Amino acid sequence: MTHEDSYDLATGRGLIACPRCDALHVEEDLEAGETARCIRCGTVIAKPREGAFAQLIALAFTSMVLLVGAVFFPFLQVSAMGFGNASSLFDVALAFADGVLLPLVLAVLAMIIGLPIVRSFLLLYTLVPLAQGRQPYRHAARAFRWSEILRPWSMAEIFVIGTAVALVKVAGLASVHLGPAFWAFAALIFVNIASRAFMCQTTIWDAIEDAGQRTEFDSRPEGADA
Repeated sequence: MTHEDSYDLATGRGLIACPRCDALHVEEDLEAGETARCIRCGTVIAKPREGAFAQLIALAFTSMVLLVGAVFFPFLQVSAMGFGNASSLFDVALAFADGVLLPLVLAVLAMIIGLPIVRSFLLLYTLVPLAQGRQPYRHAARAFRWSEILRPWSMAEIFVIGTAVALVKVAGLASVHLGPAFWAFAALIFVNIASRAFMCQTTIWDAIEDAGQRTEFDSRPEGADA
């Protein structure tokens, strides 16, 4: 059950399902700083923060910049016996462009670069007009829903952890120097953690719904019944 189509006919208020145990709760208006928890399992259902939209926009834009830089800047440099080589993710993709590993390379790049960029763009598409007090763009609800669907498939953090484990073994064979792209991925982890801390799905859904209701009310002809 999605947040935006749940409705309690008895009270006229929306219903919110707990993301962990699916218990239904009657929606209440919360002030910034207040927290709504599930009465069954205690999971946080809603926690609006003042200025959260602007902060999420800044974090989403930061994620896009870091990801673009991570593609083209050197990821690491390996040197041994006086010979060294520095490569970026883009160089790795080009190296396997003609091989049988091309589908795997494309899948990895999609998971660690493509999907996070798409998700950041969807968040910007949803939140920018809401933060400015304007009507949301067309299909904003669908864009936000897809941004949440793509969240588990964004593998940038897993990529950094896997790379760090691999570098521990490579360090015994050669001298390894981490490049700017690696640190961009490391910074992306903290950006994502901050984004999750400021994210309140209920508040965003409410803002989209309220904007849609205002649009419907404003579009009514004069003299029509409320």
